[in-house]
Amino acid sequence: VQLVEAGGGLVQPGGSLRLSCTASETRNSINTMGWYRQAPGKRRELVATLTAQGTTNYADSVKGRFTAFGDFAKRVVWLQMNSLKPEDTAVYYCNAVVYSLAFGVDYEYWGRGTQVTVSS
Repeated sequence: VQLVEAGGGLVQPGGSLRLSCTASETRNSINTMGWYRQAPGKRRELVATLTAQGTTNYADSVKGRFTAFGDFAKRVVWLQMNSLKPEDTAVYYCNAVVYSLAFGVDYEYWGRGTQVTVSS
């Protein structure tokens, strides 16, 4: 499964951006898609995840500001980011957990990432 992110860029503090992630076609079941981010010198961290059943999970640092939503039938998820702060600056990676019908196990996939920079 290939994941392609789009929508990153430069935005001023307090501004908004929307990221998208599209997964390639697969015969397997995509159970979860989500977003992680990695700032320079820091470890990659969870931002938000969304299950095919509609359950969402957010990092405390983005609750109330970011919203993850998607259409699993079309294999696409979005991350709406509002009230952006300089500390949100990072490379944002799309993640997908796919259940292999043939092998009965989950596989994890990553996109290449998209840069989000929050600066005045």
